[in-house]
Amino acid sequence: EFTDPEIKRTNLASVLLQMEAFGLGDIARFPFIDPPDPRAVRDAERLLHELGALAEGRLTEVGRVMARLPVDPRLARMLIAGDAGRALSEVLIIVSALAIQDPRDRPLDRQGSADRAHEAFADPRSDYLSFVNLWKWAEKVREAASRAALRRELEKRFLSPARMREWRELHRQLLLAVKELGMRPNTVDADFDSVHQALLTGSLSFIGQHEEKGNYLGPRNLRF
Repeated sequence: EFTDPEIKRTNLASVLLQMEAFGLGDIARFPFIDPPDPRAVRDAERLLHELGALAEGRLTEVGRVMARLPVDPRLARMLIAGDAGRALSEVLIIVSALAIQDPRDRPLDRQGSADRAHEAFADPRSDYLSFVNLWKWAEKVREAASRAALRRELEKRFLSPARMREWRELHRQLLLAVKELGMRPNTVDADFDSVHQALLTGSLSFIGQHEEKGNYLGPRNLRF
């Protein structure tokens, strides 16, 4: 009759990270109204260890920085690595895009037209860099166009004005947050490897190595 409480449905990594950062004690003993499943707590701990936020049950320096970034822990880890690899500008664009609903529209009755419009931003090497291309194009249009003209141009390219605005607002929020933490966006374009190595730090359990047609080997001997 009722939806399960969110704490029983979502990954608890962010909750656990904040509890550790604020010194709220053992999550297993915390008086939640609806206590989370112990398996979900273990999964969250495993993820935070994978991201380097926890070591021997204690918050690391990386974890403390992650806790101050207002995005999912995986995405926060990417930002930290982006700063270390002098690719923070590109990673900021990509992370803020991944944190929202895709700004590209693809109506059922006009999928072909939408795909052709979106090809202008495609990068043959990487879907992630397509976000960077789209961002740079949108910023140029925004500088030269009125608000109404910008909206028309976005809609013509099958881009949601509302989600493009949400993307820009989140990017600004994250930019302020990383600067407060002493990180500095790069002014020279980052190379391909630096961007993708930063993204990998938050995606370790998603990596797959191709073995044979249609089969991949993932971490912890996962096959898919």
